[in-house]
Amino acid sequence: QVHLVESGGGLVQAGGSLRLSCVASGRTFSSYAMGWFRQAPGQEREFVAAINWSGTNTRYKDSLKGRFTISRADVKNRVSLQMKNLKPEDTAVYYCATGATTTSLDAWGQGTLVTVSS
Repeated sequence: QVHLVESGGGLVQAGGSLRLSCVASGRTFSSYAMGWFRQAPGQEREFVAAINWSGTNTRYKDSLKGRFTISRADVKNRVSLQMKNLKPEDTAVYYCATGATTTSLDAWGQGTLVTVSS
């Protein structure tokens, strides 16, 4: 059974940066796609970014391209999300996810809260 643990969330001022990390266990990490979703208060969970099993293909929510960067370190069973120039509308609980492909992420972590103050 896959287990995902996110970290790195917190309070940051608008314009600042944060780096989220997710450590995976319970499956062969290097064989699976990884990704990030987020859920703002009162809103549905939305896709943020994903990376394929080899790290050679990434995809992003269009509006986040250029500000968010996803990467993976298989040796450490870790996937990261570097976020820069954060905006108050980026405030949300960020969830790590994994699955067979970048479009079939179906196992989730518990989430880490990111709060961006104006």
